[in-house]
Amino acid sequence: MAALNAPVRPGRNLDYPFAGRPEPGTTIIVAPGVHWVRMRLPFQLNHINLWLLEDGDGWTIIDTGIRDEPTAEMWKQLFVGPMQARPVKRVIVTHLHPDHVGMAGWLVRRFGVELWMSRTDYLLCRSLVADTGQEAPREGVQFYRAAGLPNEALEAYRTRFGGFGRGVYALPNSYRRMQDGDRITIGDRQWQVVVGRGHAPEHVCLWSEPDGLFISGDQILPRISSNVSVFPTEPEANPLQEWLDSCTLLRRLLPADVLVLPSHNEPFRGAHLRLEELICEHESNLKKVAVLCDKPKRAVDCFEVLFRSRITEGNTIMATGESVAHLNCLRARGDLTRRFDDDGVAWYSRH
Repeated sequence: MAALNAPVRPGRNLDYPFAGRPEPGTTIIVAPGVHWVRMRLPFQLNHINLWLLEDGDGWTIIDTGIRDEPTAEMWKQLFVGPMQARPVKRVIVTHLHPDHVGMAGWLVRRFGVELWMSRTDYLLCRSLVADTGQEAPREGVQFYRAAGLPNEALEAYRTRFGGFGRGVYALPNSYRRMQDGDRITIGDRQWQVVVGRGHAPEHVCLWSEPDGLFISGDQILPRISSNVSVFPTEPEANPLQEWLDSCTLLRRLLPADVLVLPSHNEPFRGAHLRLEELICEHESNLKKVAVLCDKPKRAVDCFEVLFRSRITEGNTIMATGESVAHLNCLRARGDLTRRFDDDGVAWYSRH
């Protein structure tokens, strides 16, 4: 692929057709039968977009927010306000991360409906929730030690291990599987399931081709790039190549004027440009990491070329996973080699 000149500010050349954002407890109708909800998150990324789809005499919910009391109160406001006390018919979750799946168990039990997810993300989510209260595994400590984390960061990992489950209500013991290519009728509209990979193992997006609508989850965001990380459970994974392949697939699949409904920032048009920006950004970062490794480097040494913001205790694990993702991708392409020293630390070098 030819090199692309991405803009200084990602997403600045996209078309944002909505001037405002939904206030708490309200919605904005972005297309007939499609309501935009915005909920707060207790993180640096302080919001998530959720979608309510009119479904006959009820609603289909797309994504649910994180598990906490303010989010539950916001849902209660929506039930009696914009949702007009009409029943929820199903809950669809795009992927396993707590800001998307956190309230799903609460919602499906409250309304007695099915949870719809991809198989991989449903099962992995249940596995991660089961880690709550467990000690950090030896393999996890070895993984982050190999990446170059100092002892104090390793201790922070041990202390925080199992925190995933605190943001997720217990999932139901059964679910409805969603697969790439499935077609789902919601109200008067048919949606095609499009699966992306890299940010999550099997990320579900929904595309209504006749109406020019694409619910993208975290697979396409207009102004930020989704985290793409390697984790201790699969240390040799190559999620960054999966992410790049998914961006290329979506670039071919989607029309240029599709209205993208993302999980963060605002709805936009300009999917082709944004996908090109994302590909360009990661390919540029891969080149920077490769050059850095002219002399042997650890994963933590790559922070300086991958991240503009300061890496703190709160985001060290995420940054490390993304660094390893770039290094694994370069190894898979044959651009880097890896060796372990006597302390188990991995060093990466160009040929």
